[in-house]
Amino acid sequence: MKVISGAIILAVGLGAGLSGGYWNVRPPVARLAISSSAQQEPTAARKIIYYRDPSGAPYWSAEPKKDDSGRDYLPVYEDEDVSFVPAAKKPPPTAAGARRLLYYRNPMGLPDTSPVPKKDWMGMDYIPVYEGEEQDESGTVKVSLEKIQRIGVRTETVDQQVIVRPVRGVGRVEHDESRLTIVTMRSDGYIEELFVNKTGQHVRAGDPLFRVYSPEIQRAQIDLIVAVGAGQRGAGGPEANKNLEGARQRLRNLGVPESRIKEVRETGTNPRTLDWPSPASGDVIEKRIINGQRVQAGQELYRIADHSHVWVIAEVAESDLGMIKPGTRAAVSFRAYPMAPVEGEVTFVYPELRMETRTARVRIEVPNPDGRLKVDMYADVTFQTGTDQAPVVAVPSSAVIDSGSRQVVLVAKGDGRFEPRQVKLGRYGDGYVEVREGLETGEDVVTSATFLIDAESNLKAALAAFSQPEAPK
Repeated sequence: MKVISGAIILAVGLGAGLSGGYWNVRPPVARLAISSSAQQEPTAARKIIYYRDPSGAPYWSAEPKKDDSGRDYLPVYEDEDVSFVPAAKKPPPTAAGARRLLYYRNPMGLPDTSPVPKKDWMGMDYIPVYEGEEQDESGTVKVSLEKIQRIGVRTETVDQQVIVRPVRGVGRVEHDESRLTIVTMRSDGYIEELFVNKTGQHVRAGDPLFRVYSPEIQRAQIDLIVAVGAGQRGAGGPEANKNLEGARQRLRNLGVPESRIKEVRETGTNPRTLDWPSPASGDVIEKRIINGQRVQAGQELYRIADHSHVWVIAEVAESDLGMIKPGTRAAVSFRAYPMAPVEGEVTFVYPELRMETRTARVRIEVPNPDGRLKVDMYADVTFQTGTDQAPVVAVPSSAVIDSGSRQVVLVAKGDGRFEPRQVKLGRYGDGYVEVREGLETGEDVVTSATFLIDAESNLKAALAAFSQPEAPK
């Protein structure tokens, strides 16, 4: 009767497995082979690991539950076989000398673990955590060498270097105000002929601009001729010399050039008109005179600009203004000549901000010997700040994990151990960041895969906090 009953149970079990759509790969014979002593062993002494779907489907639960048909999930004990778990879901065997699997952690770094393989809500497999990868009491994370190679961990030795940070701004070309010249007369007169009659015309110092008749200059020339004649006759003594020098000085005060004064003194003639010379070299940017015009003393006739040097007025953001000062070198590229940048130097930082843009104006002087730079051209400016600063302790920017209120770097301790260390940062620039506190030269910091190691550290710290006993109240 016992054999017949066993056969009936076996047949019923196989029929239920086929009708449910899943193969129950646990051999039914194994159930029949359980000794009577094992059947009589109290269930309370055995530890339940998890609960599995009663139909054999690959579903598990950490707590007791029911399936869609109302059947209870079956408990799985730690001493039972797990051969029913699909191959992709099986935990790796713990052979002699192999690492012992502790648990599975959330692949996104969340403080969520599972004693069995599972997927998160996005379908990502939970990551196995083995013995030796847990966090020690000092906060150091230990990662296996295999995982270090797999995630591509790279380190760099902390050293001192100069932090050079490029600061960018936009600007435009303007006249060099120190090289502007206004042409005026110091007496009234009449323009009889124009030699420079076009705006933009280039002139050189000494070139005639216009021919003018001035009655006041005529009288001063006559006084000079009289003084020269008295001196030649020997009349008047020392007083004659004073009169001569006074006549010459009156002509100088009227702006008459020395060449005309010398001509009048040596020849004794009184020319009726004067060819007015240009006082500077440059381009005529304003012309307010026409032929035949009557001009008055002090009236602006021409404005001449020397364009051999020009200014670039750059707009710099308020947050970058503290790094720019007179003497800072700047590379200026012009949109008309993008492949030919010009080197310049900051000569002045204007003392006010533009309220609308919260930017400050910075003046850069650049040479323009060929005159290709035109006023009001747009320019892109790059300031090389920090070149005159002393070397400081610095690490690559990729080594810093910045949460906004807390900055951390991972210090490599060797043998797969990494210590998260809080640091105080300074200036950024050229791919590096200054470390004011928290690191010393010679230490190795992680420069790649920092997020993965930091997630490992945060997870293990959270798990350690959960496992600590609650303090008595």
